[in-house]
Amino acid sequence: MEMEKQRIKSGMPGLDKVIDEFRQGDNVVWQVNDYEEYRHVAKPFVQNAQAEGRNIVYIRFGFHAPIITKTRGINVYYLKVNTGFDAVCAKIYQIIKEEGEGTFYVFDGISDLRIQWFSDLMVANFFQALGPYLYEMKAVSYFAILRNTHTYDALAYIRETTQVLIDLYYIDNTYYIHPLKVAQRTSPTMYFPHRIEGDHAVTITYSGDATKLFSRFNWSHKVLGFWEASFEKARGKLSLPLEEQKETRDELLILLVGKDAKILDLCKQYFTLEDLLEIKNREIGPGYIGGKSIGMLLARKILASDPNHDFNSILEPHDSYYIGSDLFYTYIVQNGWWSLKTKQKNTEKDYFKYARALKTKILTGKFPIIVQEQFKRMLEYFGQSPIIVRSSSLLEDNFGNAFAGKYESVFCINQGTPEERYQAFAQAVRRIYASTMNEDAIAYRLNRGLTKKDEQMALLVQRVSGDFHGRNFFPHIAGVGNSSNLYVWDKNMDVKAGMLRLVLGLGTRAVDRVVGDYPRIVSLDNPSRPPLIAGGDRRIYSQHFVDILDLDQDMLTNRGTEEILDLDLKVDKSLFAEVDFEAQRQKRELGLPPGKPRHIVTLDHLLKGTDFPKVMQAMLTSISKVYDYPVDIEFTTNFMPDKSYRVNLVQCRPQQTRGLGRAVTLPTLEKNEECVLSCRGNFMGGNVRLPIDYVVYVKPKEYLALPEREKYTIARQIGEINLALKKKNAMLIGPGRWGTTTPSLGVPVRFTELCNMSVIAELAFKSGNLMPELSYGSHFFQDLVESGIFYVAIFDHPNVIFNLDHILQKRNLVKQILPNSQVKDDVIHIAETKGMQIYSDTVSQVLLCKQDHPKK
Repeated sequence: MEMEKQRIKSGMPGLDKVIDEFRQGDNVVWQVNDYEEYRHVAKPFVQNAQAEGRNIVYIRFGFHAPIITKTRGINVYYLKVNTGFDAVCAKIYQIIKEEGEGTFYVFDGISDLRIQWFSDLMVANFFQALGPYLYEMKAVSYFAILRNTHTYDALAYIRETTQVLIDLYYIDNTYYIHPLKVAQRTSPTMYFPHRIEGDHAVTITYSGDATKLFSRFNWSHKVLGFWEASFEKARGKLSLPLEEQKETRDELLILLVGKDAKILDLCKQYFTLEDLLEIKNREIGPGYIGGKSIGMLLARKILASDPNHDFNSILEPHDSYYIGSDLFYTYIVQNGWWSLKTKQKNTEKDYFKYARALKTKILTGKFPIIVQEQFKRMLEYFGQSPIIVRSSSLLEDNFGNAFAGKYESVFCINQGTPEERYQAFAQAVRRIYASTMNEDAIAYRLNRGLTKKDEQMALLVQRVSGDFHGRNFFPHIAGVGNSSNLYVWDKNMDVKAGMLRLVLGLGTRAVDRVVGDYPRIVSLDNPSRPPLIAGGDRRIYSQHFVDILDLDQDMLTNRGTEEILDLDLKVDKSLFAEVDFEAQRQKRELGLPPGKPRHIVTLDHLLKGTDFPKVMQAMLTSISKVYDYPVDIEFTTNFMPDKSYRVNLVQCRPQQTRGLGRAVTLPTLEKNEECVLSCRGNFMGGNVRLPIDYVVYVKPKEYLALPEREKYTIARQIGEINLALKKKNAMLIGPGRWGTTTPSLGVPVRFTELCNMSVIAELAFKSGNLMPELSYGSHFFQDLVESGIFYVAIFDHPNVIFNLDHILQKRNLVKQILPNSQVKDDVIHIAETKGMQIYSDTVSQVLLCKQDHPKK
């Protein structure tokens, strides 16, 4: 049997007699009409604690006058709650830990938090996050909420969490207490109202007196939450002239968008009060709608408002839903994981350690009933149309932080019974919430100094753009567009014209590096310019598979391009592909029957025979002009039989760029200097002159000979080397594609395992079918740009010089750099290369890496 906890006096003998005193661990919530009433009961609590020599802490954050006066023996902590829920809770957790067990706490009135956080739900989350930890630390803590201020849901969460809940009234110069909840103790008169008379409490048992007392208050008053009340009040302003709506519009923008000055100023230019109310009508739960949602909506408004183009006739309409950011923290708090999330913030080591445990839990949690019902109503709206659930965190797609590919997006095929569709959707939400704990995501936040910022996860739910083609659902084409093409491969290219990265079918192949496929890269100054390939036939360097949604299998999958082109695409397929005449010629020469013609996805007729490239360039120019900053977009396009089309803009964000940099004078090679690498084109990163202190080289032949399991081991060892060479100027060279998920096509490192490199090089190794892929516009591309990593592809070509012996003849330092690792020094070679420098000039498209020899 658990020992009875220590009894604690309140400083009010009458109250102590009514509730049989407090117990260690009690959270005490006072429901009051104003904070002066709260001050009346907090004062004797503190005075009694001082007399008993207790450790007393006052947590100050409210707008009201101080609840207790700072005196000797009371530790006062002043918190800035505008730093965000996560930061405030983390700070209080730290205070509780440092103050130790048995501390007495007085908190400012938590109703004031709804003004800062715009949400009753977050007030409840605050109490639910702290209450259990205070209980665990055997604290006795005072809180106060204002009567008739919070929603029934918020009050229910507070009531469920607290140990003691007391109504306090001040009527006709007399105080009354009415206990509503007292955990683990009761009495025949405990839950009656009681009149406080000096040190005594007089129980009001006579029905007439009780009726007279309680009839003074409106008990049926239903309170709208701060969030709902703000929007409800705003609806009444729609009848006013637009100019008079602006103040209210700006207030709502802060509720939906946040306070980031750059984005907020852009939104003020384009969103009306009516726009914001329409967004609210499609939002589930309170909170911000997040960066991805804002970017998509803002870009659409910019295009719709452009006086120089009729983009409205081209844009496909959208009917997206938004899941508010407050639900993310609510999900974690109400499932009881906030303590674990707080531990994650302790140290850098804990940041990764506890993330794994938290990710596992997030995948198994439950949603509040009211949220489940809202999810189901949304799914009823979409019916059986496929939808995609996309991350839209607070920091995502913002100026300086793209988070490209760090969080998940999940397709819901949306087939089956209503319950099956709900379960699939709920799991999609869990998966995206859990992806905030992905190693790449937390490493990104850590490396960019974002660990102390709130990273609540809002969600964007979109109807998938496309149509049914048999059992398959997909758009005709999809892709990525950049308004500035800073990574050119031809000296005649116009940097400001922009570029596209296009694929047939769903856009997943445009944003990811995929096995064996090459999206079509389009320079918008000259769309017919041949794509960047390094020799070989066009078939090899083209798209071979198409990502689609299979309704029968209820999954995202892929089909061969020939299979897709055989379907009724409802438009002339020559827009996308053309007959492979070279393959037919080879068959004739070999005396083989011609068979069915094969096709190559070139998109040539689309690019040459329609105004699609011109329109996409105009869209990118229009948005970037308003942003006053380069942008990148994600989009889909569906064509009609007459070759007209509709573009669905699904994402827009500031394009992370480094610029071309200052012009670099290329050195001449002299007798005492040795060329390490020389090539034309096939690099990205602007004009550079970089010293190279170390070269890390993965030997292609030896790597390919390894069993698959050991290839993954090599990838992890590259990660260790990446960490060991942090703050050094290192060049990483390896076969095929860095970061591939398929070890046979390259070394399967995660981006965080090469993020400290100054230069990465992908080396062609034809005998092993290992080929680089210049992935302009992909998530990998975004990571390279944000990290400032220079990229070069080394092909087997007459114009390429690669003096490998210059590296291999130097002593291998791999075991010196990784002394405690079972690293394979016959696969990885690390050479110290002081005096080596790499130069690039984007105008001439020349790259040179040379070794300076010391003068004798």
